[in-house]
Amino acid sequence: MNDNDTRRLSRLTAILTQLQTRRLLTATNLAEKFNVSIRTIYRDIRALEQAGVPILTEDGKGYTLMDGYKIPPVMFT
Repeated sequence: MNDNDTRRLSRLTAILTQLQTRRLLTATNLAEKFNVSIRTIYRDIRALEQAGVPILTEDGKGYTLMDGYKIPPVMFT
């Protein structure tokens, strides 16, 4: 796994964590937080959706997780 892959995996995990802890996130806020383009956030959200994460898009407002969806805590070693 190269450095870009590691950064992307870390960002995807962080976005999922953010979605679990906040009600609504915008692509602009996420792009600023992770210092990437809004287009990159769009790709990341699509990748999470393709992985089976039920992300809901509220047009003009942002992203949120489907009610009741939670990822169990995981420990990486």
